[in-house]
Amino acid sequence: MNYIKILNDLDFGGEIKPLNNPKKRISARGIVINSEGKIAILNKKNKNEYKLVGGGTENNEDPSIAFKREVLEEAGCEVEIDKFIGVLKEERTKNNFIQESYVYVSHVTHNLNKLNLTQKELDEGGCLIWLNVDEALNYIKESEQNIKPSKYSDLYNSKFIVRRDYIILKYYMDNYLKMN
Repeated sequence: MNYIKILNDLDFGGEIKPLNNPKKRISARGIVINSEGKIAILNKKNKNEYKLVGGGTENNEDPSIAFKREVLEEAGCEVEIDKFIGVLKEERTKNNFIQESYVYVSHVTHNLNKLNLTQKELDEGGCLIWLNVDEALNYIKESEQNIKPSKYSDLYNSKFIVRRDYIILKYYMDNYLKMN
């Protein structure tokens, strides 16, 4: 498989340790663009975290279906997928965990203006904001330096999430946005 990036502990100044029968997760996330050309960002205020919309697949769900479901839950929107841009793989050796995120670009077809956030997302101060791409990239980058742990996620995992989404958004900007 051709990966956008394989993100691992080396990216954070750590060392890679062998994974031993790691837990694996397939997820879907990406760029959700509204009619004003802004993108959806999930802001978890209590953690100072800014991230792209998305999450894990359920019951062997196709990643494209999972992406649409996650967008409906976290952004309150129905979307049409414009393109699949690749997979970003995370190898978190401290957790013996591998995640592959299938990454999509989509546009809003119907905004229901009603989020269906999980209790975890609510506890972490989750809310949706719409930003232009440059702003979103800056917020995500800055959040990596200012992120706080929560009862659900330590700094190690939170930094992986934010760095992953920064890489995805930068990849989109460098490889797709300039072509339009």
